Amino acid sequence: MTQSFLLRAKDRGHDVIYSEGSASSYVAGHPSSFISRESSFNFHQYQSGRPGFGAVRVWGDETFHGAGCGYNMHPHHNFVICAFVLEGELTHVNTAGRGTVDQLRQGDYYVFSAGSGGKHCELSIGPEDMHAFYLWLIPNQLYLPPSYLRSHFDLRERRNRIVQLVGDADGALPVPQDLRVSRIVTDLPGTYTYTQRSPQHGVFVFVVDGELKSGDVTLGRRDSLGVSGAETIECQMADTTDVFFVETSMPDNARVREWEKHQGDDG
Repeated sequence: MTQSFLLRAKDRGHDVIYSEGSASSYVAGHPSSFISRESSFNFHQYQSGRPGFGAVRVWGDETFHGAGCGYNMHPHHNFVICAFVLEGELTHVNTAGRGTVDQLRQGDYYVFSAGSGGKHCELSIGPEDMHAFYLWLIPNQLYLPPSYLRSHFDLRERRNRIVQLVGDADGALPVPQDLRVSRIVTDLPGTYTYTQRSPQHGVFVFVVDGELKSGDVTLGRRDSLGVSGAETIECQMADTTDVFFVETSMPDNARVREWEKHQGDDG
């Protein structure tokens, strides 16, 4: 196993954005509402953390605090955005196709491909805080038609096995990129093997809760590991462990620079 990086929970970027002053046009809710965000990667002013990994530009551990809190309607283009809801309820409005108003709860997730241009709004309408992971990635082609898909991961029925949520597997949500997102939730300790498509793919391993051991590395809650140059990743997991695997192609710098030329201030 070739280890690209090890990122402890305490070393992630940290932001708190209040719905007041200049941020009130972007962050919804009463002035006392705020978004807290722990970032594993950085992207312009949106996130802080270490540089991106393959096609991944953002992995945000975000909580909307307060009724009505969230992001007001805002634009994106040439980005794919995924959200995986852990707690609370996320109301998601987007302009893909004929437009969608969606409500997502624990275990629900979506893939929003902004492509040639789209807008969306994300709100926690009720009094309960909303907690989700956000994944932003570079698409494999610019200016694709915008699209929106959603699905559900059942934590009770899909335990103790690695399940692909996004990518090319049957039942997974397709995405315009050589990328796969998988998740495992355990209630029994054991050894689980993640097999990537090739050694040229990298895998971002993120522990939501519990404990994972891989080689001589032990990851705890919210710790993460980047692995490249390997064919498999052996993981010893404790019971009640929840882990995401984000597998990505590792594009060359020339392709990344070409993509960045087409990015504006609106993402």
